[in-house]
Amino acid sequence: MVKVILGDKGSGNTKELMKTIGEALAQAKGSIVCIEKGNDLTYDVSHEVRLISARDYGIESFTFLKGFVSGLHGGNFDITSIFIDSLYKVAGSKEQAEAAEFLAWCEQFGERNMVNFTISVTEDPDAAIEGIKKYC
Repeated sequence: MVKVILGDKGSGNTKELMKTIGEALAQAKGSIVCIEKGNDLTYDVSHEVRLISARDYGIESFTFLKGFVSGLHGGNFDITSIFIDSLYKVAGSKEQAEAAEFLAWCEQFGERNMVNFTISVTEDPDAAIEGIKKYC
């Protein structure tokens, strides 16, 4: 499953993501991972969640992000939920077509590996393409 939290900057995307992480923790049957660009969520995310800074790994494209997610899962088959805060920042690109393709890849990856994705995307909902909106 892929769920996108879509909204303009300052609309509460990260707050909604934190709420969703809390809900996932309450019913967790496996490991939970949260990927962000920097270290802003260090004190907001429970210590039970593996918090990863994309900056520490040089993630700068959607292709790299796919490989990174694949590697995370390859190293820990118990991952049941992956959260990504601010997809465009993490991937280093605001290209909507690439983002939509990444979301479709997440859907396929999640189905094959029983991993749920929740991803915040900072974008005007009216300007977002259908490939992004369909996951909202």
